Amino acid sequence: MTKNKKGFDDDTFEEQKNNDVENLPEEEPDSEDLETQETDTEIEELQNEIRKLKEDYLRAFADAENTKKRCAQEIEKNNKYAISSFGKSLLSVADNLHRAIDAVSHDENNESCQALLKGVELTEAELTKVFNKFGIVKMDIMGQIFDPNFHQVVQEVDDATKPAGTVIAELQPGYMLNDRLLREAMVVVTKGGLSE
Repeated sequence: MTKNKKGFDDDTFEEQKNNDVENLPEEEPDSEDLETQETDTEIEELQNEIRKLKEDYLRAFADAENTKKRCAQEIEKNNKYAISSFGKSLLSVADNLHRAIDAVSHDENNESCQALLKGVELTEAELTKVFNKFGIVKMDIMGQIFDPNFHQVVQEVDDATKPAGTVIAELQPGYMLNDRLLREAMVVVTKGGLSE
């Protein structure tokens, strides 16, 4: 064993040196490690924020698409049924034309009445063509069973040959606008009659 200048042998000196190193206070993390941890935390926060913003964006996009679809449906519905009040007003014209035809057709002997009848029939045919162009259709209800959604009963008549509630006369025709009721038909139905 060799002694150093202070009188310690080499082994003792090494032990003392190792003890000194072990007893040193722990090193504080250097600034690079702190910056890395802060950066990782910031990256994670930013990724969470990006994820949240993507979800918000997708939700907003879906809402916008739904709104667009609803608006398109509403526009289509408005275009389809916009003329309902106008069409309903014209139904009285159609009724009066039909009454004129019925009134003139009873007097078949007069030639001038026949000319008038022909003119009124042509006018009614033209009105029907315009109605059909815009989706206004006269309902065919004769012989059908009474449906309160489409018919208004004005009178009930005994008729044992037909089932109860069968439409046997139409006092005022009913009309549909596309698939919607424009005016219900005024009808005469049977009461009693055959049971179904």
